[in-house]
Amino acid sequence: MTGAPITRADHAREAAVEAALGKLDLDDKARLLAGQDNWSLPALPGIGLASLVMSDGPIGVRGVRWTADDPSVALPSPTALAATWDPELARRAGRLLAQEARRKGVHVLLAPTVNLHRSPLGGRHFEAYSEDPYLTGEIGTGYVLGVQDGGVGTTVKHFVANDAETDRFTVDNIVAPRPLRELYLAPFEAIVENAHPWGIMAAYNRVNGASMTEHRHLQKEVLRGEWGFDGFIVSDWLAARSTTGAVLGGLDVAMPGPKTVYGDALATAVRAGEVEESLVDDAVRNVLRLAARVGALDNAPAVVAGSQLPAPLDGDALAREVARRSFVLVRNEVRDGHPALPLDPARTRTVALSGAAARDARILGGGSATVFPPHVVSPLDGLTAALPDGSLTYRVGADPSDQLAVAAQGFELRAVCRAADGRELGTVDLPSGMIQWVGVDLPDGVTYDELHTVEFTGTFTPRESGDHTFGTRGIGPLVLTVGGERVWEGEEGLGTSTDPFNAFFGERLPRARVTLLEGESVDVSLRLTVPRLPGMPMDAVAFSLLHLGPQRDPDDLIAEAVEAARTADTAVVVVATTTAVESEGFDRTSLELPGHQNALVAAVAAVNPHTVVVVNTGSPVELPWRDDVSAVLLSWFPGQEGGAALADVLTGAEEPGGRLTTTWPVALADVPVTDTTPADGELHYTEGVFIGYRAWERAGTTPAYPFGHGLGYTDWEYESLDATADRATVTLRNTGTRPGRETVQIYLAPQAAGAPERPVRWLAGFASAEAGPGESVEVTIPLRTRAYQIWDEETHGWTTVPGTYEIQAARSLTDRRLSATVER
Repeated sequence: MTGAPITRADHAREAAVEAALGKLDLDDKARLLAGQDNWSLPALPGIGLASLVMSDGPIGVRGVRWTADDPSVALPSPTALAATWDPELARRAGRLLAQEARRKGVHVLLAPTVNLHRSPLGGRHFEAYSEDPYLTGEIGTGYVLGVQDGGVGTTVKHFVANDAETDRFTVDNIVAPRPLRELYLAPFEAIVENAHPWGIMAAYNRVNGASMTEHRHLQKEVLRGEWGFDGFIVSDWLAARSTTGAVLGGLDVAMPGPKTVYGDALATAVRAGEVEESLVDDAVRNVLRLAARVGALDNAPAVVAGSQLPAPLDGDALAREVARRSFVLVRNEVRDGHPALPLDPARTRTVALSGAAARDARILGGGSATVFPPHVVSPLDGLTAALPDGSLTYRVGADPSDQLAVAAQGFELRAVCRAADGRELGTVDLPSGMIQWVGVDLPDGVTYDELHTVEFTGTFTPRESGDHTFGTRGIGPLVLTVGGERVWEGEEGLGTSTDPFNAFFGERLPRARVTLLEGESVDVSLRLTVPRLPGMPMDAVAFSLLHLGPQRDPDDLIAEAVEAARTADTAVVVVATTTAVESEGFDRTSLELPGHQNALVAAVAAVNPHTVVVVNTGSPVELPWRDDVSAVLLSWFPGQEGGAALADVLTGAEEPGGRLTTTWPVALADVPVTDTTPADGELHYTEGVFIGYRAWERAGTTPAYPFGHGLGYTDWEYESLDATADRATVTLRNTGTRPGRETVQIYLAPQAAGAPERPVRWLAGFASAEAGPGESVEVTIPLRTRAYQIWDEETHGWTTVPGTYEIQAARSLTDRRLSATVER
């Protein structure tokens, strides 16, 4: 594989890198590779090197502090972005994130995540793109190109096979060479070849016995050797465990600093003769090359000069566009001669909205992807603004949050930091009752050496009267006060989770129940005496104030929603998952919607034949009522403008543009690949190359909704297909009454069975087509040589499998419209 063409600017950057490297002594080189804090590498003024700053996350740029004082645009989840099937839109999203990164002084974005949806139980799938490696690689390529268009680096992650969360720090994923190459490495390879990313992040897990931060074969021989990757390789946070193992295995930077396996330990290993200094030089060279590319090294021209930056983008407008383009309409029944969606204003004068998720929108996934947007448009907000006054009613109906959650709605909080003598060191406003301060996250004027206590303090204004439960999450001595009364005091130890981050955060525990009145504010506080834990790899403060509102009888809530829906022209029910069931750090054990949401949908559908259900999740859930409602719209985690985009789509101002990037099952029992739990430390990928739709077709089981499925608001006729082994040209006509956009999917199906065993078909290409009513449009889709190849485990290389192949032009995996045969 060859890299990008070498330019004069590349030569200048390399010269600057070599000159800078030549001025460094061993201690400076080792220190540079260790990082200086949670988010940055140290500046070395003697060689003109500025501090390189990194930041989470994939849908927004949080910056280096866990605070809403500097809000971040929150785009829809990565799964939503992939559901647009539009690499150019992904590129625009990347450009917006680069714009945000530059505004916050960030040089490198810790994204994108291109691990695969191997099992729907994977807890972090909302942060990954798809079950298909080709689609993942195309969307990831667009994203990386966009971020780097803006002069900001990316770290494509998590390299590799980090496809589940259970025991993610220790699991050894046993993957045969063929599926490793054809599935799990494939998106990384495509992005390296087509986008030339400036960084890769090494994962926590092992692969076939070797920790990924020490995996010489995959990092040095494959990534750098075969693929020609010339960027830097950074560990996932706390993933590096061995000084000599990491540097011999090709890891450049061990994060977070400064207490890592590099730094002093690396310099000592070189002086002891355990590591050649040339290996340290190689790693430093990669870091300096990154610095040169982002403009952080003197005498090195940045890849993107200020005059070359893309035109500024409107964050609100792009977030809204991505959201509506990502929504997948999986069901839209025609009743009385009219489809359920879009809503017909002549027939829909009243709308009954229900579901707590319509009022309290979940816009993003939990964990490191969290950012704090400047505002959030909920479904209730969006529909209220879009529909005529008085036409919309709202009832809670069912609340999936029946467990303690981070204090948010109704709370106005700030954090006060004090020294042991009671002096106030600093304060900061908080977006919620959660603090995750790591490294330099501390408020201005606060240092870990002086910090003794941190106190959440502020008010809570209930929106319901009744018994409110308050709780805590965190380790160390805690004091909880509500309404001036100390309601709980105690000390908590480390949690029991096998995930060290979750263990440090502690358990979610109820502490007190207090009767409060709607609209009457009370003072609240939670004070932590900061624990000093020996051996902690980084300075950190993490604890939460939790809350759960009054728990009304579920049957009463449903009855209220049913009465509102009974007389409405259309009922809209919004259902969702919560951070307790779908988040980073753990896998799911069920695909059921939490709480009584399924019962709510069934009850509303029983009294209103025009029931539309909006499903707000990051990955598949079971929909037992799907055949009893008139429409089902999947909205993923739709970002800060999700409610506005939802109103656009429901009212018909815009078309839902999404297509499924992963198969949705009828029930978990039908899913071919579900295993995410290691046995004796190992997780065997026994399914080989058969994951996702490949596995579904092999098993002969029919899912609820197949890969690639998605409906629009117009109809399409596929008129002709002209195909060769290298390309497919499809002509299609918009036969509906309004303009529309179609995603043309090309599948490749081998006509000969036998060895080697291959899937029935696989995605080989796709393209978007737009046309007005009655118009025809033609799209030409290239078919790459790799589509016809397998990884030969005997020759250790890619081999083209000759024979006859059917080229299938389709609207989804199971809705194939035209076909042609070619020889390869």
